[in-house]
Amino acid sequence: MTLRPALLPLCLLAALPSLAMADRGFEARDLATLPRVTSPVLSADGGRLVFAERTVDFAEDKASSALYLRDLRTRDMAPPRRLTPEGWNVNSPAFSPDGAAVYFLSAKNGSQQLYAIPTAGGEPRQLTGFALDVGSYKLSPDGTRVAFSAETFADCADASEGVFACTQARLDAREKDKTSGVLYEQLFVRHWDTWKDGRRSRLYAAGLPAAGGEPVAAAVALSGSLDGDIPSKPFGGADDYAWAPDGASVVASVKVAGREEPWSTNFDLYRMNADGSGAPVNLTEANPAWDAGPVFSADGGTLFYRAMQRPGFEADRFAVMAMDLASGETREIAPDWDRSPSSLAVGADGAALYAAAQDTGEYPLFRIDIDGGEVTKLVADGTVSSYALAGGTLMFARNSMRSGDVLHTATPDAQHPRQITPTAEERLPDVAFGEYEQFTFRGAGNDTVHGYVVKPWNYREGETYPVAFLIHGGPQGSFGDGWSYRWNPQTYAGQGYAVVVIDFHGSTGYGQAFTDSISGDWGGKPLEDLKKGWAAAQREYAFLDGDRACALGASYGGYMINWIAGNWNEPWQCLVNHDGVFDTRSMGYVTEELWFTEWENGGPVYENMAAYEKFNPVRHVDQWRVPMLVVQGEKDYRVPVDQGLMAFTALQRRGIESKLLYFPDENHWVLKPNNSVLWHETVNGWLQQHLGD
Repeated sequence: MTLRPALLPLCLLAALPSLAMADRGFEARDLATLPRVTSPVLSADGGRLVFAERTVDFAEDKASSALYLRDLRTRDMAPPRRLTPEGWNVNSPAFSPDGAAVYFLSAKNGSQQLYAIPTAGGEPRQLTGFALDVGSYKLSPDGTRVAFSAETFADCADASEGVFACTQARLDAREKDKTSGVLYEQLFVRHWDTWKDGRRSRLYAAGLPAAGGEPVAAAVALSGSLDGDIPSKPFGGADDYAWAPDGASVVASVKVAGREEPWSTNFDLYRMNADGSGAPVNLTEANPAWDAGPVFSADGGTLFYRAMQRPGFEADRFAVMAMDLASGETREIAPDWDRSPSSLAVGADGAALYAAAQDTGEYPLFRIDIDGGEVTKLVADGTVSSYALAGGTLMFARNSMRSGDVLHTATPDAQHPRQITPTAEERLPDVAFGEYEQFTFRGAGNDTVHGYVVKPWNYREGETYPVAFLIHGGPQGSFGDGWSYRWNPQTYAGQGYAVVVIDFHGSTGYGQAFTDSISGDWGGKPLEDLKKGWAAAQREYAFLDGDRACALGASYGGYMINWIAGNWNEPWQCLVNHDGVFDTRSMGYVTEELWFTEWENGGPVYENMAAYEKFNPVRHVDQWRVPMLVVQGEKDYRVPVDQGLMAFTALQRRGIESKLLYFPDENHWVLKPNNSVLWHETVNGWLQQHLGD
């Protein structure tokens, strides 16, 4: 096995100081303040690239983003130039059809609205002036209109003052109300990190003003009376809807489930007339599971999308589908490809689709032949987080365990790649990153299971190092070759620890059967894989000090920490449980997305109590003995605060050394820069306390 080198062009390597000269490892503040490249888009001719770069003011605990433009037709090494002015915080860039302007969202003037700025430079011009924030948007193919989302109350739809003004007036009145009680009649009452207030994210369309015109303030409703959020919550975006090439309609993915919303995963694709006339038409009513990511062929005759088969299962395989819009007939493209793509794009020649999907610990970009279904891997070595094709140019953003997203351009077949933005190593020349490699072993059922080992930044041959054993969440997820701004192995390697991660049964990217295998078996095969993976790593890598090791995890990983505490605590000197499930039975009643717990346990708690109790950590607290750090966010409604408090209470009551790090303003993740650094410093301090330097 060969250690992976840094993915740097030779010309850039020559300009860098020797890594041997690096005098420190990667630290938490580096992670929190490292600029992040996001939202790359290509002009229609493929000649220009615009992206957002996020920077952090650590002292103010704030982040802001600016747009940068790179002319791809020049071969010089000039860096991208800033497009938006200083003092503007912007997001969601898009080119005009002719490439002469870049559109974006900003709250510069108080509410988030749509703006445009010439690509040649100049001042931004405000295009919309709605009474509410624009949540997301997509330009029509001819650039004269915009489809956008806004949060509105259903009973404001027919208000004389307009739906936006009515909604804002309702919100203003609530601020002045002397009562605070809210009466709910059905679930959801809260979702992810927000209590519901009766608004939905709905889709609207408006014409854009001509040059010199006033910002548009009126719009027509597209989603009408559909009782569902567009984009979906909490993580949906503009990819949830698409304009037809002729501009006459929009297709959107939406879940209309009524009282069953918390336990339903039935998203359907609805076609809506762009002028607001008529009622939305359900195109995928026949499929009771998730339909997502609509993308049109160039002629508008075919709709490509991703579809699951099993209702109620959020981690089912997404099949690649094609629908003939004239007949309504559908077919699956590449039915034998046992991977689950997260997005689709149509190639310039219309003969292929491009798709990114997890694959054996990586997240490559693939080309899928539409007619024959042949699948070709185009870009590997890490994680492709976004991509686009236009005018003979392929753009992709790729990250790895050594760097956040780095933008590249290439030919449509991914040849002749050209690096556009710097890597983390180029941004931090005084920092040494831990080298890493993937390994395999025989896990549960004698199946091949994969993992990664990361060396400490200051690795020396012949020495041994304490170990951070990281357990991923999901549980249908992966700790593969990618960059994380929360659980990043390099932050541990940067403190002098070796890192071991295992993609146990249930992980994604190894085939749907492997992913399915964890359901109903949370404490079974995954625990066996972790045990065998830990043993295999120690056999393979002599620098791992098995007598100085701590296990850490979040979400399902935090659940596994609680399960390990009572069922496999022998190897560990300490444990870290971040937002982990402590009592699977109470979790089934207090979490918001009930489809998750009900699928994993074969139904609601009251119908299948034995399944919830089979792998319930609360039943084994009498076996707990290892010191544990518990981390919990108050605004975490996925694994709510009672789970963390119960775990900490159990530890304290048993007299086990323990600490609770509580964030009153964070959700399932710790996102604020200073809070993130505090999280890392607390965790690292806990490891140092129990493992030493």
